Amino acid sequence: MKLNTRRTLTIGLAFFSICAFWQMYDTIIPLILRDTFHIGDSASGAIMAADNVLALVLLPLFGKLSDRTDTPIGRRMPYILGGTACAVALTLALSGADAPGRFPLFITLLGLLLVAMGTYRSPAVALMPDVTPKPLRSKANAIINLMGALGGIYALAAIRLLVKSRADGRADYTPVFIAVAALMALSVALLVWRVRENALRRANADPEEAQTTTCRLPPEQMRSLVLILCSVSLWYMGYNAVTTAYSKYFTRMWGDLSGAATCLMIATGGAVVSYVPVGILSSRFGRKKMILVGVAILAICFALAGMVKTFSFMVYVLFVVIGFAWASINVNSYPMVVEISLSGDVGKYTGYYYTFSMAAQIVTPILSGWLLEHVGYHTLFPYATITVALAFVTMLFVKHGDNRPQAAKSLIEHYDVED
Repeated sequence: MKLNTRRTLTIGLAFFSICAFWQMYDTIIPLILRDTFHIGDSASGAIMAADNVLALVLLPLFGKLSDRTDTPIGRRMPYILGGTACAVALTLALSGADAPGRFPLFITLLGLLLVAMGTYRSPAVALMPDVTPKPLRSKANAIINLMGALGGIYALAAIRLLVKSRADGRADYTPVFIAVAALMALSVALLVWRVRENALRRANADPEEAQTTTCRLPPEQMRSLVLILCSVSLWYMGYNAVTTAYSKYFTRMWGDLSGAATCLMIATGGAVVSYVPVGILSSRFGRKKMILVGVAILAICFALAGMVKTFSFMVYVLFVVIGFAWASINVNSYPMVVEISLSGDVGKYTGYYYTFSMAAQIVTPILSGWLLEHVGYHTLFPYATITVALAFVTMLFVKHGDNRPQAAKSLIEHYDVED
């Protein structure tokens, strides 16, 4: 059984464009709130958290709705197409609202844009397991994650190259909004043109699942699902605590902001170069083993980082390894969740996955932030170490979701591609 890499890359275009949007959103919107509308840090933080709060409702809702949808272009495509069209229009409109005195219009458009993005993220992610055989989903998810990273790089490059200065001294982000909106429109147009969702889903349907009539998971599978989702929350709590507070921690404990940015770039780079090798290793050794290895390495690296009193080159080495560990977790966790689902419920289980990961990203800045403020900055890495170590414990008891194909006879076979 071989992964159709070209088709997987095409399917990844939706996630590619989604990640480009969120990179732009996370980078530019706080600056607009501060520089154009003079919003304070607390209010700005609340606005920036709105996407995670909306995601708790929208991602499982539209994931489940897409499971129940049946159209000539597929289950997921109507949401991907319609959501992207609305998001592109609202993104362009939002750039026009970046002006003093237009805050009510800006915040209204921003709210509508967040809703539009929430309507199609779960369907876009669920498309991959719909059209990919179960044993190959870790490999496919590695490619999807790589596409997402490239989308983020595209947005950062657009910000670096296209931001201009206005006459009043404020930055003009309109060219960046246009560049990202154009990417979103083009990516989804290519996806709809090249991928025939219904035909691919039928070709990859599991005959055993097609004969299954039960709507409930057996108790032992439900137990594994709950344990995986708890693990997802725990490792996101640890990892997100570090990424959220790292710039403050670095400048307080180790040095200037440039070093903090370099460390996070190194971690991202380590993850990017690890995605495809991790997908191959997961196909050979199993998803659960690779997650456990990744979680163990991540906890160890966080513990070692907490012992570093003076910044040195060793911190960069730690963050390269952190990138590999995070890739080992990320590539395999989502496929394990949808592996447990029946084929008709992939969207719903995709929503479950994002509900637990988003909930962790809402809770952990509050918990870790309280510790930073009231106990001290030295609590950051111990907090991350403990939450990630707890994820290792919960993953040990997972018994389902690990689907391995027969090992290839040679390494070359891992790169075979169907036409």
